[in-house]
Amino acid sequence: MNKRLKLYVGLAVVALSLSAVALIYREKLHYPVFSPLKFFENAAEQCDHQPGYAVDIKDGKGNIISKTSRDVSVGDEIIDSDGRHFRVTGVSGKEATAKFLQVDKQFLAYQELFSSLEVPVAAPVGDQNKQVGIYHTHSDESYVPTDGTEAIPFKGGIYQVGQNLVNRLKNDNVNVNYDKTPHDPHDNNAYYRSRRTAIRLMKSNPVAMIDVHRDGIPDANYYRKNISNTDVAQLRLVIGRQNPNMSANLDFAKKMMAFSNETHPKIVKEIFIGKGNYNQDLMPTAMLIEAGTHVNSKQEALNGVALFADAIPTVLGITTGGAPTDKVTGTGSSGGSWKALAWILGLTILGGGAFLLISSGGIKQAGSRLSSYIGREFTGFIGPMGGVRKIFQKKDVKEDQTDQEFDPDKNQIDRENLEKIR
Repeated sequence: MNKRLKLYVGLAVVALSLSAVALIYREKLHYPVFSPLKFFENAAEQCDHQPGYAVDIKDGKGNIISKTSRDVSVGDEIIDSDGRHFRVTGVSGKEATAKFLQVDKQFLAYQELFSSLEVPVAAPVGDQNKQVGIYHTHSDESYVPTDGTEAIPFKGGIYQVGQNLVNRLKNDNVNVNYDKTPHDPHDNNAYYRSRRTAIRLMKSNPVAMIDVHRDGIPDANYYRKNISNTDVAQLRLVIGRQNPNMSANLDFAKKMMAFSNETHPKIVKEIFIGKGNYNQDLMPTAMLIEAGTHVNSKQEALNGVALFADAIPTVLGITTGGAPTDKVTGTGSSGGSWKALAWILGLTILGGGAFLLISSGGIKQAGSRLSSYIGREFTGFIGPMGGVRKIFQKKDVKEDQTDQEFDPDKNQIDRENLEKIR
């Protein structure tokens, strides 16, 4: 009974080890990599776009650089429409201070490139069937002047803004996968719920994925502007700085702001690089956009995303004109498969070792059993070869004996000796 119990325990350890491998591999595909800082990332994301909540970000002279309805943290960064790059150095309540770093040279380079080309293509994919994925993490977000309230659970006015973006892209012959799954309530778990939607969109192999929001600052004039003879709500592009694709996401955002503003000046107000993930670890061309704020009219937001949409197909290289200059590659890599295999082998060896230790009753006994097993296996491997050698040896002896039997002189001598002995 004791041996049987040890056997069951050992098998359970092996089964748990393999289950852990499967769980880790699944979590790696579907959820952000675990980090002790994840708790604080959630806290940073939970106040996104809360109506009336606003943080003023100022430079050293007290001039307002940006306003946002999210918690601002030291290390957050801003690149405005002129390419000026700031980093937050201090936060006190609803006011933050940012230091000017420099004019972003990469952004200026994109501006110069796009201004000198008639049909610039920043990242062609070479396939007109590529899709753009669009969804809403905060599906209740609405516009007070038009919707009558800042939030409508499960069917906010933000859906009409998303639909206008989709319609404009389709008019440019862009394939769009628009997922209208709601992710209410508007809390710190909304990004985990919307991650399932983003994963589902990833199955169609999109060339980009856009999460459409509106801001929550109580200042409509901060976003309101007349562009191309149209009253619009400007857009902010938001990049999460706590994901492995941050550099690629930021590069994509710089291209989008540079070309959008070249086509429709100042349609993109700024790029905000904030604490959080925002599911942008899923692909290098993932982006969160904010179309105005809750006190802008919805029509202003509709007009804003329509002008912004003009840049998307060109920057992504899914237009019908222009020669490709570089290539967007997929997010997968063979390295992940080898890492998964290493995990499986490592945990399988660990589980097998635990099983051997438990079933043997101790380290010494486990070592003895392992040595005995290896000895038997080695002997089993060598045994057949030894048998072959014995067969050949026996064959040689028989051949010698046969030769002796047919030697007449040798037989005569043996008979004479036998006679003497008698």
